Amino acid sequence: MGFDIGAASVGEVGLISEWAHEEGWNPGRSDALAFGPVDPCGFLVGRLDSTPVACVSAIRYGAGFGFIGFYIARPEVRGQGYGIQLWHAGMRRLSGRLVGLDGVVDQQDNYRRSGFVRAWNNVRYEGSLSPVDGPELVDARTIPFEQLAAYDRRFFPEPRDTFLSTWIGLPDRTALVALQDNTITGFGVRRDARGPGRIGPLYADSPRTATALLGALSAGNPVVVDVPDANPAAVRLVEEAGFTPTFEAARMYTGPAPDIDLNGLFGITTLELG
Repeated sequence: MGFDIGAASVGEVGLISEWAHEEGWNPGRSDALAFGPVDPCGFLVGRLDSTPVACVSAIRYGAGFGFIGFYIARPEVRGQGYGIQLWHAGMRRLSGRLVGLDGVVDQQDNYRRSGFVRAWNNVRYEGSLSPVDGPELVDARTIPFEQLAAYDRRFFPEPRDTFLSTWIGLPDRTALVALQDNTITGFGVRRDARGPGRIGPLYADSPRTATALLGALSAGNPVVVDVPDANPAAVRLVEEAGFTPTFEAARMYTGPAPDIDLNGLFGITTLELG
């Protein structure tokens, strides 16, 4: 049987998201629409006799950063070497860059052998919170995009304007910013998923602002948020709100962790693309 690796088609990016759902990762329903334009050649699929059986995303951001995600081999082909071929192809695509990933527990030793070092854990918390008093919150799509993109850069190693504009613009999203004197002090996005709604990113200059955003985005309905345990204030916020941990993955890098505002990072955007 012939095995080849190539860039995923638009339809295959959607198929990858379906595989992620079957793995129990609860991706957003429309995530694939935002993922595809970020780096059109960054989603790789392994095809066995023309049938997709494995995948990985190897996304380039800016000149020096990359992120590995969606590393999946279908159950029927596991243990046959197809997955590791995708892994090597993805890492070759990101050669020369600092590379990050979110590694599930049972794969972390393998990532360490590939040169990745744990920086912190992203812990998925599930719960609900009703709206609370706090700062002024407005639709993020009413804010000049340049201002929103500049705020995002505090929490991500490279500009990602194409991704961000699509991420907030899809119809199943609620995107809010907190404002003080016309200055952004917080930003959060909720998206529909097959399970509880997903919140990410969740940025805030203070726990009070993060709580207001979380309450407005949850609106009393079940949601999940992936919280970096490197920010104790973020962990304390969700635990005091009654959220419970359900899953965790280690944020790992091939070199020193990038210089981002961890104190303001209350929820990462997505485990798949960073």
